Amino acid sequence: MLLRARTVVPMSGPPLEDGAVVVRADGRIAAVGLFEEMRRDWPGEPVLDLGEQALLPGLINAHCHLDYTTLRNAINPQRSFTAWITRINALKRQMTDDDYLAAIAEGFDELRAWGTTTVCNLEAFPELLPKLPPPPIRTWWFLELIDIRNRVPSEALLEGALSFFEQHDGWLGGFGLNPHAPYTASPELFRLCRECAERFGMPLTTHIAESAEEEAMFRRGEGEMFTFLQGLGRRMDDCGKRSSFANAVADGLIGPGWLLAHANELDDADFALLAATPGDWHVVHCPRSHAFFQHRAFPWHRLEEAGVTISLGTDSLASNDSLSLFAELQAAQKSIPELTSETLVRTVTTHPARALRKSGELGALLPGAHADLIALPFAGAPPEVYDAIIANRSPIEWMMLDGKILSPPHSSLRPPSAGVRRS
Repeated sequence: MLLRARTVVPMSGPPLEDGAVVVRADGRIAAVGLFEEMRRDWPGEPVLDLGEQALLPGLINAHCHLDYTTLRNAINPQRSFTAWITRINALKRQMTDDDYLAAIAEGFDELRAWGTTTVCNLEAFPELLPKLPPPPIRTWWFLELIDIRNRVPSEALLEGALSFFEQHDGWLGGFGLNPHAPYTASPELFRLCRECAERFGMPLTTHIAESAEEEAMFRRGEGEMFTFLQGLGRRMDDCGKRSSFANAVADGLIGPGWLLAHANELDDADFALLAATPGDWHVVHCPRSHAFFQHRAFPWHRLEEAGVTISLGTDSLASNDSLSLFAELQAAQKSIPELTSETLVRTVTTHPARALRKSGELGALLPGAHADLIALPFAGAPPEVYDAIIANRSPIEWMMLDGKILSPPHSSLRPPSAGVRRS
């Protein structure tokens, strides 16, 4: 099939006016170029003319918690991050497996509606996985692991999950591990996850340096989070020393190649450590969740100066009001207006593809890549297309996943759940 559009945005090169993408029968891209050249070089291919549209790679959400989709507007901004943790834990205790399964399905509908074809989903309830149908978009399921009270993990902790992963390797996407955060997962659990990920070639993610309370706990051994976790029986012998990031790097818990969510509270020593530690560092920023918690300004430029690749995610609807990556792009542009539109679009295409070790397969239109594409209205000149992508405020009307055209994704959107009251 030959797809033609007013502007094709390969992300592997400049935008192409009157461009085309050739899609193979196996769901991969065969060629990308100017329409007349593609029509000449592929004379037998049927043509689908998308008209006045920009055709671009499907978006990649690098950090999402689909379990909590039905908690949209359920939690007002709290007086502290620890108070928010307490509130969401109380709401989670009211939810059943069926509630979570419905939340995940609703979340997938919403992701599709806003042009996401790949998502990194942090799954807090591994017992749900056998009850789930194959995901409707390309999904990396990161098993979220917490052992606040039990710091003697063993491989038995992961055997069931790894067995499930092996049995479902035909699902679009893949599987990874998520020791939740240094304040909820022990060093032993982090090391076990690293060993398993290296053995099975899985990606790793964790939350790091997310809040000022987390940093007060690790740096000074004080604060509301320190008191809260100490009361739960957590060992606190890693507190009162260094930042959460410095602790995790020095103890060999994290390193290059991880998808590090948030990283809001890094200091000069942390940035120096980043710059001095060679490797492929990745940070995922969630702009609207960041604003919900009123964190201090995100250190975008300092991360880039340290050689970090930045991707965007939506976090969960317990701290956000939609799963639209376009809205995240708009929020990032508003908070850091000096960023170019092309740079921002890369945070939801080529950057997360690199973080997933899928450069050349996802996030760009080039020969051999998966044919995951979206189209949105565009009638301007090619240099303006990145601005138009960020400015988009309408659900996506046309999407292709793995070479197959999907029905308009927003047609199956459900209204926000009214089952959980705002409190």
